[in-house]
Amino acid sequence: MSNMMLTAALRGPNTSWKQPARAQAARHVGYQMLLAAAIAFTFAGNIHAQAVELVVVDVKAVAVGLQASKLIGMDVRNSQGEKIGTIDDLLILPRARAFAILQVGGFLGIGGHLVAVPLDSLTITAGGSRASLRGATKDALRKLPEFHYKKK
Repeated sequence: MSNMMLTAALRGPNTSWKQPARAQAARHVGYQMLLAAAIAFTFAGNIHAQAVELVVVDVKAVAVGLQASKLIGMDVRNSQGEKIGTIDDLLILPRARAFAILQVGGFLGIGGHLVAVPLDSLTITAGGSRASLRGATKDALRKLPEFHYKKK
């Protein structure tokens, strides 16, 4: 009796031959993954753990800060109280430089002109209920270069 016939006789008539091939392929993939991990650990000698420095902050002082979620969508008015735009977004750059992205014109986010202004040029009330940009007009804001988000 050949080895194939003996194996078939031991397994029975309903056993598929594909299962051992799949199991062998799975084992092969597993061995490849172990080999890749061993190689990675071998050449990872120059990787160092990074220390994380935690800073204790005064949470009471932080709690009185302005929430971005409350500022976004807020109307921006000029010195005369005229609505000149809406805060569309806030961008924070390295070294804590922050910019307000204002939408000038348009309706419900459609057809507006986006401009970037330094956040510290806006005057925001202590409670965060009003924002103003002194000396600005809609026309002056429309003349600023249009802001476009960086494409991913």
